[in-house]
Formats: sequence, structure tokens, C-alpha cells
Amino acid sequence: MSAADEILDIVDENDQVIGQAPRGEAYALGLRHRCVFVQARDAEGRIFVHRRTPTKLVFPSLHDMFVGGVVGAGESYDAAALREAEEELGVTGLPRPRHLFTFLYDNGSGRTWWSAVYEVRCELPVRPQAEEVAWHDFLSEAEVERRLADWAWVPDGLAAYERLRAFRSAGSRGLDGAPG
Repeated sequence: MSAADEILDIVDENDQVIGQAPRGEAYALGLRHRCVFVQARDAEGRIFVHRRTPTKLVFPSLHDMFVGGVVGAGESYDAAALREAEEELGVTGLPRPRHLFTFLYDNGSGRTWWSAVYEVRCELPVRPQAEEVAWHDFLSEAEVERRLADWAWVPDGLAAYERLRAFRSAGSRGLDGAPG
């Protein structure tokens, strides 16, 4: 089965399931679905950053500071976060990612998807999926900030990152142990 054939739950503006559709159809018709964004940090607190392969269905060849993806039909956000993080990082035995917040992403063209943001510490050697990740590295927060203007980023990941910065600035602590 191809990625476009994966069945997704279609949800309403309140994140309630109202139907199901193949991923390709959901994307083509702009049907609201669910996604997870997992910020993975190594033992030194650096962020896993990668460039997507040119064969990805959405946002090919763009950089991202999250691993993640769509939530399958009947799958919980928590289960999808762990599955996607282990798949994209190429590891097994990752601790369960910690849910931080959920928001409704709007791409500016009337297409929206529910986005759950997580964080996880990955102290295992990573072996990202070659079919999903063209390049990767762990970068310091300062380096990520410097690259924001220089690199082309996935727009929903960038929106999640901006919300994560605001979330941490509001006093919540993350894996790096520091507020904001």
C-alpha cells in the first residue's frame, strides 16, 4: 500500500471524527485530518533537524525541525507520535513522547489540520528512513534560529515551532529544562 492509500480519520473543527478517506484524497480535497509533530532532542539538548526527500507527498525537499506525520484512522495522537518518531529516526525503544499542546493549523488557503506537538529525548543512534529523510543532524537551538531565514522550512512545522517557542516563553519547561 502506498502512502497515498493510507486511511485517515477526517475530523471537524472540534477534532471529532466525521469520516475516513485515503491520504491522497484527503490531501487533494483539503479534508481536515490529524498530524503529529515531535521535537526530538539528543542527550546534549540539540534538536533533530532534517531535509525531506523530494518524493514526499507534501513539502518535498524542505527542512523540518520535527519528525512526525499523519495520524492513521483509529490511531491516537500519542500512538502516532511514538510510531512516527521511531520510524523517522530509525530507532526502537524510544521513550513515549510527551504531549505539549494541540492546535488547528491553517495553511492560509482554507486547508486545515489538527496538529499535536510533542517532545522526546532520543539518546539512541539515529538511522533515519532514506525514503523520508535526505539529510539530518542535531543542531543547537541557536543554530536552528540562525537557519530559520536561510533554509526553506515546511510551513506547518515552522508554525508548530513558533507556537512551541511561545508555549515555552509562557513558562512551560521542555526537555532542555529551561523555560522559553
